[in-house]
Amino acid sequence: MDLRVVVLTGAGVSADSGHPTFRGHGGLWEGRAVAEVATPEAWARDPELVWRFYQERRQLLASSSPNPAHFALADLEERLGELGVAFSLVTQNVDDLHARAGSAAIHIHGELSVLRCEVCGEKVRDLDHLDPAAFFPCPECGHRAMRPDVVWFGEMPNRVEDVFRQVGNASHFLSVGTSGTVYPAAGLLQLARDAGAKTFVSSLDEPENLSMDDAYFPGRAAEVLPELCELILRQLSR
Repeated sequence: MDLRVVVLTGAGVSADSGHPTFRGHGGLWEGRAVAEVATPEAWARDPELVWRFYQERRQLLASSSPNPAHFALADLEERLGELGVAFSLVTQNVDDLHARAGSAAIHIHGELSVLRCEVCGEKVRDLDHLDPAAFFPCPECGHRAMRPDVVWFGEMPNRVEDVFRQVGNASHFLSVGTSGTVYPAAGLLQLARDAGAKTFVSSLDEPENLSMDDAYFPGRAAEVLPELCELILRQLSR
């Protein structure tokens, strides 16, 4: 098997940058379950509410910075490249912290920093218009409100077939900061096991898809990931 490292990151990776995971404590925002403001139906029913929720998250994104977990993965990617080892980073996160740390991630759930017009399909990368009370009209067709270019509950994640193919060809797979409950991403760990990959898992709480076949490293991603990446590098450098 050719060497290929695939990493899946979840909300736990960005938690130390101040981004809430919305797991535990009811996952509430303004007294509502987050799932209630993260669906196409919610956008159609109450766009002002949904826009306010995402504008708060976009404001947070504009004021936050990558943490040691993001930088550890960027360093891993660079050093594996020097060894000639293929590397892919897949993230469930909708922030841009991987990019700011130097990684090129596949955003299967979209990006907060991008707005998309549902009428003409125009996309705009924007973190300047953050007023929660003012929609951002489409600069192409003039539609009154562009939506966040994120994948809501009930929508299909991005590049699913591409991600499945890469994980199915992985020799090493690392899942970090995920709950193991959101599919299809939660199924990638089993796919990697079935492909014969060495599997590593790191999370603050034990994820639901953890197996005895996985090497498990509990703890905060910002604290655990730098050393875990070094461990993976040592294994691949032998």
